[in-house]
Amino acid sequence: MTDPINSRIRGRGKRRKPVSGRRRATTFVAWSAGALVLVGGSGLGYVYFKLDGNLRGVDINAQLGRDRPANADNGSQDILVLGSDSRAGANAKYGKDGGGARSDTAMIVHVYKGHKKAAVVSVPRDTLVDRPDCTDSAGRTVAGQRLAMFNTAYEVGGPACAVKTVEQMSGIRMDHYIEVDFTGFKRLVDELGGVKITTTQAIDDTKSHLKLAPGTHTLDGEQSLGLVRTRHGVGDGSDLGRIQLQQSFVKALIEQVKSIGLFSSPKKLYDLADTATKAITPDSQLDSVNELIGFADGLKSLGAKDVHMVTLPVRYDPADPNRVLPLTEAARQVWTALARDKPIPASATKDSAGDKGPARTVVETAAIG
Repeated sequence: MTDPINSRIRGRGKRRKPVSGRRRATTFVAWSAGALVLVGGSGLGYVYFKLDGNLRGVDINAQLGRDRPANADNGSQDILVLGSDSRAGANAKYGKDGGGARSDTAMIVHVYKGHKKAAVVSVPRDTLVDRPDCTDSAGRTVAGQRLAMFNTAYEVGGPACAVKTVEQMSGIRMDHYIEVDFTGFKRLVDELGGVKITTTQAIDDTKSHLKLAPGTHTLDGEQSLGLVRTRHGVGDGSDLGRIQLQQSFVKALIEQVKSIGLFSSPKKLYDLADTATKAITPDSQLDSVNELIGFADGLKSLGAKDVHMVTLPVRYDPADPNRVLPLTEAARQVWTALARDKPIPASATKDSAGDKGPARTVVETAAIG
C-alpha cells in the first residue's frame, strides 16, 4: 500500500487561504476531469447566477471532521473527481443496479500554483487499498477493510468515504469534490456539439455499445460514454486500458471546449451551463453560483497541453489478474511531487502497468502528450 506523506497527515490547521480568483474544477466532469474545468473558465460563470437551483452539494467537511491531512498553503488545489456508475433511474440501460453506486472513474486533479498547469492522477477502480473506517451521509459508521477495491469506498460510504480513502492513500487533503453520472456526462457532450477524435484502429465493444472504424469521428454523448467505458474492444481488455482511453478523451474534450467559441451564442452558453449544473454533484463549498464563479475563473488559460495525465503506479495482483496493487515507492513519488506542488517525475510511472499497453495509441488528438 502507498504510504501517505507524513507532512500532510492529520493536520488540524485552518483551511488554506483562498487564492486570488480561486481555482476551478479542472474537473467539471468526471471523465472529463481536465476539460469541463475549462468550460467554466471559458465563460460559463456569468450565467450561473440563474442556475443556483440546479446545484445540490455534499457536505464533505462535516462528515470527515478534522482528522484529515493538513492544508498545504502553497497556492495549489486538489480536487477529487468521480464518475458514478449507478444503474438507477436514467442510467438503468447500462446494466442492473447491484445494490449501490460505485466510483466507475476516479481522477485526482492537482492545479499548480499560478493556474497555468494541472496534473491528473487516475486511480483504477480495481486497485486494492486499505479502506479506512468512514461515516456515511446518515451518520452511520462503516467499518474499514484491508485490501478492498478502491471503488467500494463510494459504494459503502458515499462521497465522504471516497475522499477519506484518497486522503489516506495520498496524504493530500482534497480541497473539493465533484461527481457526475452517466446521463449527465452524455448531456454535457451533446450540449457541446460532440467531441472530435481520431481512432487508429477499429473499436467494437458490445458491452459499451460502441463501434467505430479507424478514422476521424465526432462523437455524440452516447458514443462518448461508450468510449470512456470501453475496455473489451481495445488493448488487453483491462480497466487500465480503459483509463488510457479516458485520458485521451479528456484531452480531446479540452480542445473541443477551446474551439467552439461559447461567447458567440448566449443561448448555447446558457444551455451548457444549465446542463452542467444539473450534471454535477459538488461539495458544499461549490454548491452556489457565487462559489462556482470564483472557483471557475482561474483556469481559462489551460489547454490540453497544460494538463499532464498519469495513472496511479500499479502492478497486477499475482493472486488475481483482475485486481491491481499500488507500487508503493513509485506512488510515493507521485504524491510527494503533488504535495510539494512539483511536476510528477517520469521515473514514477516508468515501471507501472497503468501507463503501458496499446490502448494509449488508439485515440489521437492534436494535443495529446
